[in-house]
Amino acid sequence: MSIKELENLVKVGQLKQEASAQAEIETHIQSGRDRLRDACAEGISLSGKFLLGYSAAYAFSLAALRRHGYRPANRYVVFQCLPHTLSVGPEIWRVLADAHDVRNGFEYEGSDEVTEDLSNQVVRCAKALERLL
Repeated sequence: MSIKELENLVKVGQLKQEASAQAEIETHIQSGRDRLRDACAEGISLSGKFLLGYSAAYAFSLAALRRHGYRPANRYVVFQCLPHTLSVGPEIWRVLADAHDVRNGFEYEGSDEVTEDLSNQVVRCAKALERLL
């Protein structure tokens, strides 16, 4: 894991150094597990599956970042840090970065770009992050 890249994000104000707290990390992990379980429940709507899967992936990504002693300045950066916090490749972090844009459009602009394929990919990524933690 490359601390140099994380330090560069501190210099440009995208991350803040802050001592990690195990209780906080555990809370993020449990939140991610709860949301991932709910995202996989039978009968859930497509938007519900997407939003819960996204929230689970975010919680796991934030836990990994906090474990390294950093706090993000915004939501998006946690996915950009995944190659450095959990050593994941673009097959995970790019999906989540794209999902972030879709989530913002859905939540703030009323767009309807949520697809079944994207929802399934987000859930797959969240499961992978959970395993890595």
